Amino acid sequence: MSQVKQVGLLAAGCQPWNKDVCAASGDRFAYCATLAIYIYQLDHRYNEFKLQAIMSEHKKTITAISWCPHNPDVFASAGADSLVIIWNVTEQKVVAKLDNTKGIPASLSWCWNAGDAVAFVSHRGPLYIWTISGPDSGVTVHREAHSFLSDISLFRWHPRKKGKVVFGHTDGSLSIFQPGSKNQKHVLRPESLEGTDEEDPVTALEWDPLSTDYLLVANLHNGIRLVDSESLSCITTFNFPSAAASVQCLAWVPSAPGMFITGDSQVGVLRIWNVSRTTPIDNFKLKKTGFHGLHVLSSPPKKKPCLSQYPTKNHHTSSTSEAVPPPSFTQNQAFSLPPGHAVCCFMDGGVGLYDMGAKKWDFLRDLGHIETIFDCKFKPDNPDLLATASFDGTIKVWDINTLTAVYTSPGNEGVIYSLSWAPGDLNCIAGATSRNGGFIWDVKKGKMITRFSEHGKNGIFCIAWSHKDSKRIATCSSDGFCIIRTIDGKVLHKYKHPAAVFGCDWSQNNKDMIATGCEDKNVRVYYLATSSDQPLKVFTGHTAKVFHVRWSPLREGILCSGSDDSTVRIWDYTQDACINILSGHTAPVRGLLWNPEIPYLLISGSWDYTIRVWDTRDGTCLATVYDHGADVYGLTCHPSRPFTMASCSRDSTVRLWSLTPLINPLQINILADRCWDEIIGNTDRAVESGAPPLLCGKVSRDIKQEVEKLTRNIRGKKLRWFSECFSPPGGTKNLWDLVAVIKGQDDSLLPQNYCKGIMHMKHLVRYRMSQAQELTTVKMSKFGGGIGAPSKEERLKEAAEIHLRLGQIQRYCELMVELGEWDKALSVAPGVSMKYWRKLMQRRADQLIQEENDDVIPYCIAIGDVKKLVSFFTSRGQLKEALLVAQAACEGNMQMLHLSTTSGSSNSGENNTDDYNELLHEVSKELAEWYFQNGHAVLAACCHLAVENIELAMANLIRGNELELAVSVGTVLGESAAEATHYALELLARKCMTITTWDLAADLLMMIPDNKLQLVKLCAFYPGCIAEINDLHEKCNLPDVEECMRLAETVQADGDVFQTIKYYLLSTEPEKALPIGIQYVKEKLCGSDWTLDSVCPYLDLLSYIRTERLVLHKCSEFRNELLILCGYIGALLAIRRQYNSIVPALYEYTSQLLKRRDVSVPLKIEQLSEELDAWRACSQLNKPTNELPCTSPSELQRTVYSVLVSRIQEEPLKGMVGPDYVTGSNLPSHSDVHISCLTGLRIQGPVFFLEDGKSAISLNDALMWAKVNPFSPLGTGIRLNPF
Repeated sequence: MSQVKQVGLLAAGCQPWNKDVCAASGDRFAYCATLAIYIYQLDHRYNEFKLQAIMSEHKKTITAISWCPHNPDVFASAGADSLVIIWNVTEQKVVAKLDNTKGIPASLSWCWNAGDAVAFVSHRGPLYIWTISGPDSGVTVHREAHSFLSDISLFRWHPRKKGKVVFGHTDGSLSIFQPGSKNQKHVLRPESLEGTDEEDPVTALEWDPLSTDYLLVANLHNGIRLVDSESLSCITTFNFPSAAASVQCLAWVPSAPGMFITGDSQVGVLRIWNVSRTTPIDNFKLKKTGFHGLHVLSSPPKKKPCLSQYPTKNHHTSSTSEAVPPPSFTQNQAFSLPPGHAVCCFMDGGVGLYDMGAKKWDFLRDLGHIETIFDCKFKPDNPDLLATASFDGTIKVWDINTLTAVYTSPGNEGVIYSLSWAPGDLNCIAGATSRNGGFIWDVKKGKMITRFSEHGKNGIFCIAWSHKDSKRIATCSSDGFCIIRTIDGKVLHKYKHPAAVFGCDWSQNNKDMIATGCEDKNVRVYYLATSSDQPLKVFTGHTAKVFHVRWSPLREGILCSGSDDSTVRIWDYTQDACINILSGHTAPVRGLLWNPEIPYLLISGSWDYTIRVWDTRDGTCLATVYDHGADVYGLTCHPSRPFTMASCSRDSTVRLWSLTPLINPLQINILADRCWDEIIGNTDRAVESGAPPLLCGKVSRDIKQEVEKLTRNIRGKKLRWFSECFSPPGGTKNLWDLVAVIKGQDDSLLPQNYCKGIMHMKHLVRYRMSQAQELTTVKMSKFGGGIGAPSKEERLKEAAEIHLRLGQIQRYCELMVELGEWDKALSVAPGVSMKYWRKLMQRRADQLIQEENDDVIPYCIAIGDVKKLVSFFTSRGQLKEALLVAQAACEGNMQMLHLSTTSGSSNSGENNTDDYNELLHEVSKELAEWYFQNGHAVLAACCHLAVENIELAMANLIRGNELELAVSVGTVLGESAAEATHYALELLARKCMTITTWDLAADLLMMIPDNKLQLVKLCAFYPGCIAEINDLHEKCNLPDVEECMRLAETVQADGDVFQTIKYYLLSTEPEKALPIGIQYVKEKLCGSDWTLDSVCPYLDLLSYIRTERLVLHKCSEFRNELLILCGYIGALLAIRRQYNSIVPALYEYTSQLLKRRDVSVPLKIEQLSEELDAWRACSQLNKPTNELPCTSPSELQRTVYSVLVSRIQEEPLKGMVGPDYVTGSNLPSHSDVHISCLTGLRIQGPVFFLEDGKSAISLNDALMWAKVNPFSPLGTGIRLNPF
């Protein structure tokens, strides 16, 4: 299992340079960053789009993508590396590749009428057609489409008329070809251009879906025309509201005949048109920056209409299905809202999905870098803010908890190579550019406050703000100078180098010492306290240019350097020597990072696309990460979260990683309450070779000091502080805040940002109430909301929405009136009083009450129909809204209007609260499930803790394999979480059953009250010599091995099978337990009334036999029988726990073993396949059927399945039912592709390698497998340990 876990991904934005870079098909859409294609897929259950895959095979800029019109799983891409690639999205793999495109394909498209042919063209033609498969496969040249007089900007095949194709040129003309008629080259130029040689490129071209000859054309400056390709005449010219508007892209709306939409190039205005009118029907300004691409998704498949009055719980209607305009509208309105979603790409890299019917974003990735990200750094006083610097000329600051941009620099700086935060809380960033010198950007004010021009037009590769002396900034440049200046621009030192200087770094221990890396292959150290401009030390040894240099934060005088010779060298300044060379990268090294807590850990990133983690004591590479799709440039971590690292790359993504697996068993030492010496050490002790990892940094020292000051709750606080230091962002702090609330901590001690996360139910409504008041009164300060601060109207609207969800109807009406939304105010006014409603009616009597989609909300609240409202929100995937309403109802904020006035209805009030409570728990569960499916087990646990469902919160942590966190939280919560805590301790002990940590496993098991049997298993599995085994027996209060042998023989005579197995396993001849146990289980299975619980304990105990004894040749028959029995029982346990993804694999594994190995067990291959089919048929019934209706199970299958169910019985740990899903499972890998040997499919998320080092399965499957069948899927008899 990889020692470095990916825990977050900031996707790239959409590139603005090529035309066809977004595409859509069915319920997927795709867009291209510079080097990778991002595919988003609709999750029907939550009605939202999720990133499904990142496809990266092109080594240079992608120029176009095109979705196959007849196969929604296949699309094609072309790139500046002269490649055309055919992809299969479902399998996430390359199907075919064409690598000699004779020039760069600038535009490409599937041929509509040929099953698998893709056409592509470079600037002046010819048009090539590549038939991918079949008898005629290969590349042919279109007979007529060549030798054009102007470059082609794009081309389109006619979807219905075979072989008809149109080209748009940069001079504004069109060329049209169709079989059997004369070809037309360079026709239909806009009239104003006739006779001139001005360029006015065709920016968009689409055939009219309703005709064979009409064509919609947009020219950048001359607007849009509808032209007839037969008569070569212009039918309609469309007029824009202002002369300044120019069209960048257009698309037909398939669901509304005659309608099309356009995007402006200067400002993000979406215009909606109908061919029968020359002016737009509607204009929406969606964004400040201009459009780049548009694509309309044909609305997602409609669900079967639900018969009940409103949607049931798991019937999620798609939001588009309700957007169809009712037919009773007036003429103009009938035009106004075409149903459908538009994929919008903007010039600043933003990508979104806009619901035109509901006029809202369904999905928006507002800002993404569109080019190489060269540097990333955490803000010194805030570990949640990360700044990135990019080739696209901007610095962006991200909140890494929500992965959203909070600030972006003004832009247009050319290429930004490097950035450095000002120390402390100064809120400024220094940036270094390729041609425009250096600058200081004030992040909060959003403007540049200083510029440095001492290097002239030469590129500055590195800028470093001194953190010991905040007045000094160093820059180094291609002009060969490293310049030290004060922030107001006074030059203090100019250090001349013989060639370009690429890197510099201030010493962390001596404020006057700085190191540089130079093109002449040398590392230099300068001392600022002297006036000399000569280096104090020069280190030679690299065989190519040195790029970055980094001083160790923990070891004085130690620094490292990365070079184009693919190595990292470690230098000791005090010894004047290179003390280690780290070799392993296969290309130049760029990113470098020392860990701020573990003095020997160093991380490097390279042009070979990998990140490597090194132990610098002996130069071994501890882990290699292959996930980035291109060169890795920047690596950073924050001292207060030392084991969370961010990396940035030429693939335009930022990724977050957790390094905690590298420092095992440190976390477990803390859980097991070991002494400080085994947790915190000094640097000298930690760097001795072979010493276990020890924390040596500032954070751990601070925690120790704080813990030593405490007088009560010492253990709880220590667990919390260390857990926050070890855990990646994503809810751990939130979780601990909720634990504190449940344990009765005073609310005044909650941190300020608590209200931004998942709040405890008792705070939710109270907080939203004060938030609404604040929104109504607050006058916007100068920099209120960071990017795109809301206007006054938007704030009042938001306030009104909150008041409404809190049941304060009158306040809502007043705000609505103020905004001129009379219809909304009127429709809910009766909820206040009829008198109030009449007053409003008189004030605005002529206003018609119109019903819009979302107006169902005020009606529901006015009449108090909470259930209808909750199911309305849930059906649209708006789970957080549903939660708020349910909580407000629980607190009695919703007034029920009882329509019946019979005496019987007076007592309904009391039951309501219980109803609402149940509703609240249901909605919380749904929201938790949403987080869990998104790979956020910790946030899912927060949802359960918010309604004090401790059992499910613990279960989510364990199913997300957050075992250390589960034990910490469970320990603090105490009795209410005890059962789950003990289970987590048991799994953690299994994790520790490896070479170095056996005694830790024993310590963890000692924390479980009823631990006798667990300790027996540990001792049985322990592989030491007799003396060591006896020591462990003594620690676990068990008799020595000889005594166990005697006891085994005694109890065997008494006929107690279980005790016999137990003592034999603990004796000198554990293999004697095998025949006894296996015979017992086989006899049980021959009967008809056995259950899982009657055989599991025996098999579980037997599985702990020492591996080297189990694999002996003389045991092979028993071994095979044990593996088969464990496989079969494992399959049944997997059914019990609903581990649906591995049930078929376990049955298959058992059948294969039965086939290949000579055994006598009471199982038949036919019986296994019969059971599997019955399970498949019967368990499908309980699922909400989004898929095709499956055939109902036969009588026989029902019988087989009911026997299975009677044997399986209930899972004792209720919350553990359901699949495991670890953090990062939903994150697509870029270039690190592994195929699962269980399913044959590509693995998404973390990968687990089996004992042969080659076979891989997903970590989720490995965890579930190990929980139900301890032996590896390879059938070797080796135990699986993925925990």
